[in-house]
Amino acid sequence: MLREALAKYIILPLLFIGCFCNAQISQKSEIGGGLGVFNYTGDIVSTYDLTTAKPAITFFYRSNLSRVVSFRTSLTGGQLAASDKDNPQDAFAKKRAASFDLFLLELSGAFEYHFLDWRDDKRKLRFTPYLFAGVALFGISGTPNKTAAYSNVQLAIPFGGGMKYVLNPKYYISFEIGIRKTFFDYLDNISGGNPSLKNYQYGNPNDNDNYFFTGISLTYTFYNIPCASNPYR
Repeated sequence: MLREALAKYIILPLLFIGCFCNAQISQKSEIGGGLGVFNYTGDIVSTYDLTTAKPAITFFYRSNLSRVVSFRTSLTGGQLAASDKDNPQDAFAKKRAASFDLFLLELSGAFEYHFLDWRDDKRKLRFTPYLFAGVALFGISGTPNKTAAYSNVQLAIPFGGGMKYVLNPKYYISFEIGIRKTFFDYLDNISGGNPSLKNYQYGNPNDNDNYFFTGISLTYTFYNIPCASNPYR
């Protein structure tokens, strides 16, 4: 009788409290989505320029490896476009009058590093800056360059940073900006070309194109509850 009373009124409540505490720190999995914009740099636009931004959307799954390191898998898609007519860089670009408009879909995996231990329940910290880097595959659909042969699926290196802010124990928001460094020079359908043709449809063959994603996302956190097992079994 004494053993049953101890189990009912002391041991079981302690196990429940232990499970609850473990749940607070076992935030292993997260899902989320966000809205943002794509823009690019290449032969038409040489520097980061939000005036060329086009809408994009992202969905992701995140696994928290520790309090400061996470791994994220993302699917991001949107429009990518630019035109010499909108804001020509020089007289040559104005004469060239090149443009492109395509849909880009990216699948990526990246590690995130958070500078602050924002998951510590004992602290009142509700935000953290973070950096990320990884690898990605992207595919494009649009009008191909008829003078070049290439695959519409290419490799990119995504990296960047952002800021996360806790709304409550299950939800937080983040703002992020990241570049995708590519090994590809035909996002804008312009590369080397032949200047002797006098058609102006050429650019710098030694400068690959890159694209950016800038956006805001909302994340939902799942809590794992690893309850203690019975040691007497």
